[in-house]
Amino acid sequence: MPDREPGWPWLRERLVRLKPGPRAGTGPEAVAPARQVAVVTDSAAALPADWVREFAADGGLTVVPMPVMVGAEIYGEGEDDIAETIAVALATGKPVKTSRPSPGQFEHAYQAASDHGYQSVVSIHISGALSGTADAARLAAERVGIPVEVLDSRTVGMAQGMGVQDAVFAAAGGRSTTDVTAFAQARLDRTKVYFYVPSLEQLRRGGRIGAAASLWGAVFSIKPILAVDEGQIIPLEKVRSAAKAIARLEEIVAADASARPAGQARLAVHHFGNQAEAEELAQRLAVALPACPPAQISALPAVLAAHAGLGVLAVIVGEGSAPGASPAGASPAGASPAGSGPAGP
Repeated sequence: MPDREPGWPWLRERLVRLKPGPRAGTGPEAVAPARQVAVVTDSAAALPADWVREFAADGGLTVVPMPVMVGAEIYGEGEDDIAETIAVALATGKPVKTSRPSPGQFEHAYQAASDHGYQSVVSIHISGALSGTADAARLAAERVGIPVEVLDSRTVGMAQGMGVQDAVFAAAGGRSTTDVTAFAQARLDRTKVYFYVPSLEQLRRGGRIGAAASLWGAVFSIKPILAVDEGQIIPLEKVRSAAKAIARLEEIVAADASARPAGQARLAVHHFGNQAEAEELAQRLAVALPACPPAQISALPAVLAAHAGLGVLAVIVGEGSAPGASPAGASPAGASPAGSGPAGP
């Protein structure tokens, strides 16, 4: 069964509103403002493939693939067999490592945006505490003639992706580079990542947690619930069994989402090798949070799956904003009329 992508009715409605069309007070021939800012990100953002295609056709959005090394072979996100290859490698103990994209890949993406006629780029990337990707982007930014604003998301997965989406929506509404960056940052600041892994070993191998923590978890059969905080992976709670850990993950997510402003919570669920388990979790969350739109369910990006390992369940809790709203730090200059401008999904 394929993953659900994107499946959010509110997201589809936003896409429709951003299509060029008449604007109030400017006559029937007028259209929405031309996009001046391109957005670049990396594949750790876990953006739905068909959503990316909606905005990538005209060069307004580029997703740079992050490499994964399985043994001596190097794979890129999006290759047909990468998920199966990583799963087999992890199950058999074969080394799996990741790396940042090269500065040249970002330089190519920025130059392509310039060639499409964009005046600037906002480049949003996986937490700098987990990867050197943002550093590679900064090196590339110094080599191109187009202005590039590099933003360390301080997070991963669809938490990063939600910030990218707000940047894309703001850019599609004709916002400035400053506003596009502010929309993304405001969204990132309102987004949390919670996840459960059956084993800490792969995170230890990748240097994301200490050896002592991994050994403690193995010896005492602890099933940890983790979170991403200030860009780093931190332990949240330690539970004795997988069933209890998943139940507790569900409780933590429901409490967080319920505390958000009414109707504003947004969810995404990631998995690796356990889609049915992810779907069951999403169904239970839908019952617990009837006012929240259905969670998007998708496989964890290869670069993250390589570190989290088989059986991971991650839930992203984000927060939308009212149509036409401006986040803190975003100026109203150039804003579209209420209800037609960009707003946080």
